[in-house]
Amino acid sequence: MAHDYLIIGAGPAGLQLAALLERDGRDYAVLERGSGAGTFFTRYPRHRKLISINKVHTGSTDPEQRMRMDWNSLLLDDPELLFTRYTPRYFPDADDIVRYFQDCAAGLKVHYDIDVTSIARDDDGFAVTDHSGLTWHAKNLVMATGVSQPHVPPIPGIEHAERYDTFDTDPESFTGQRVLVIGKGNSGFETADALVEHAAVIHVAGPRSVKLAWQTHYVGHLRAVNNNFLDTYQLKSENAVIDGSVERVERRPEGGFRIQFRYARSVERTRELEYDRVIACTGFRFDSSIFAEDCRPALVIKDRFPQLTSAFESTTVPGLYFAGTITQSRDFKKSTSGFIHGFRYGARALHRVLSARNHSTPWQGTDLELSPEAISEAVIARVNRSSCLWQQFAVMGDVVSVDGDTARYSEEVPVAFVADGGLGPAEHRFVATLEYGPEHDTVDPFDISIPRVAENDPVTAADASYLHPVVRHYRHGVLAATHHLAENLENHWDLPEVHQQPLGVFVKECLAGA
Repeated sequence: MAHDYLIIGAGPAGLQLAALLERDGRDYAVLERGSGAGTFFTRYPRHRKLISINKVHTGSTDPEQRMRMDWNSLLLDDPELLFTRYTPRYFPDADDIVRYFQDCAAGLKVHYDIDVTSIARDDDGFAVTDHSGLTWHAKNLVMATGVSQPHVPPIPGIEHAERYDTFDTDPESFTGQRVLVIGKGNSGFETADALVEHAAVIHVAGPRSVKLAWQTHYVGHLRAVNNNFLDTYQLKSENAVIDGSVERVERRPEGGFRIQFRYARSVERTRELEYDRVIACTGFRFDSSIFAEDCRPALVIKDRFPQLTSAFESTTVPGLYFAGTITQSRDFKKSTSGFIHGFRYGARALHRVLSARNHSTPWQGTDLELSPEAISEAVIARVNRSSCLWQQFAVMGDVVSVDGDTARYSEEVPVAFVADGGLGPAEHRFVATLEYGPEHDTVDPFDISIPRVAENDPVTAADASYLHPVVRHYRHGVLAATHHLAENLENHWDLPEVHQQPLGVFVKECLAGA
């Protein structure tokens, strides 16, 4: 049972990587605990509505551009195997994505009902033991297990609370009750929304203020599809969102719970609040317990995620790689590596890293004519079309490497990987990304009184808050200059005098300055 690559988990990330390894004829296997692909989505989200959008009608016939609005499909060679063909719903039912992943898994080397119980080092890489005592060996191990364990905060008495992963979701069981939901993420508000018609009082609590995804541009913050509960609070319907810390959960002898609560922005001392039910919706974490001490990866962010290099490899265990939502430690609460529409590109980048390291396959790219016009035209074409740059804003970039009299265009490279020398040396590098402005999450996009950068204004482009292309020039690995393309209402950055010509001048000046 020895393979070059062993992937643990047949969720979307594991399937994405497996499909690429299958296409290239690599020696691999996928081990999945469940009886089918995408097992996580058979249970989550608990109320069965996905918050990943599924925009079937985009007005574009370009498959690449259409993926900008398709947050669920994997990057597969079969043009028919798209999630948009499974349901027309903008926020789909989770059962639909389970069907989709099961179809994606057809033809891949996935072994189901394999529960991995331990992972250790051996002379050739890793030894993975399953529940039956069988040992699988691999030179390269890829963890694509997702965040499979609940994150339980260290609150005394938290073990008395119900948990998001196991509580009874039948709203009628909460009829007439006072309910505390701990956690202000989408799972907390999804739960609160579901109980509004039955519970007497609902409080949603957490130490920090609610962050709204439409303002921060981080899709893991509270989404509009889950924020109806905010109306019931601000319009005085006996519900509330409270900022502060739950410091203790105690059972009352007569039933229910007594909560020791400390408000975040008040001089008031700890206050006692009473509830009939308490539900902890406090997120998930990566499970590292199955690793032996000699190969247990370092963890970060309250030990919730593995610590990664820019090549998706453990910082402490060589040969141990990660794919999927557990790679979000690289851009935590900033970009999209925690979600399918982001990590599908991360999985493809990991495949390219492995191909370069183990099979001497250079990063996908094309040779360019060495001229400012050719370079700027190639960049303009890609930023107007690429789904990867659109979804993985500030994390993935296209790279033009200029060395001597040659120029090469490499697509979809992790920006940090470039900075770490992953593409090798080059005299000049132009790295093109899509990015929001540095203070975009503090600006209310609906407040017309705030001074704005004019649309299609190249002079003030560097001050733009909304998504726009940024091209950085590096000389021998050192940042030398930065150029912002003017923002555009419909994200068309191809106006000759506004976008194309200024970029061409920038590239020309950078090369001439050498």
